[in-house]
Amino acid sequence: MRNNLSKKDITNYVKNNIDKFHNKRIEKLENLDLHKILKRKNPYLYKAKNILTSQDFVTHILDAFLQSQEETLFGEFLEGLAVFVCQKVFNGYKSERLEGIDLEFVKDSTIYIVEIKSGPNWGNSSQIKKMKENFSNAKKILQSENKDQAVIAINGCCYGVEVNPYKREYFKYCGQEFWELISDNENLYTEIIEPLGYKAKEKNEAFLSAYAKLVNKLTYSFTKEFCLDGVINWTKIVEFNSQKLS
Repeated sequence: MRNNLSKKDITNYVKNNIDKFHNKRIEKLENLDLHKILKRKNPYLYKAKNILTSQDFVTHILDAFLQSQEETLFGEFLEGLAVFVCQKVFNGYKSERLEGIDLEFVKDSTIYIVEIKSGPNWGNSSQIKKMKENFSNAKKILQSENKDQAVIAINGCCYGVEVNPYKREYFKYCGQEFWELISDNENLYTEIIEPLGYKAKEKNEAFLSAYAKLVNKLTYSFTKEFCLDGVINWTKIVEFNSQKLS
């Protein structure tokens, strides 16, 4: 059974949920310290870039750290949006009993099980192997309960394009193909753009204010601990990052 999904439905979902993404961005900033970031970044890379000032060093490592954090946070938001869309259109739901399955729904008498990822380049070989195992186990359970229905596994990616969707054990649908699958609307992938900008300027200004405060704080700490006579002490940075434990 297919139900209608309106633009207002999408807008209301974004209004009710996008704050969580923006608030978590700021929370991540407030919980960061210099040592935590330094331990996770490659100091040799920044030396090779010929970084000379404390602020340049801090902004480079901070921006790299935050980018990966934001991609994870927004990926979680998009996954929630995808589940909401499918719930409205096909009465889909986030599976609680099937390990690794983010979305389960019935379309044209076929059961679909979906693992949702933000983009197409998401996993290494062991992670993909685990996804295949999850699909295989879920299929066994569902086919034993629904002997007359086909079960199709989908790796759904919220953006991007997959040239060869058929992967034997599952299909990989990205971008427009994925959003169309869960909504029956071939234009949904562009229709969600405008609602995502809800209060974006206001929220980004709050983020930039917190970001500037953190840059100043970390720059002071970095200069005090890792500079000597105004020059970055790269040996001390590498020792902090990589020296064996005694």
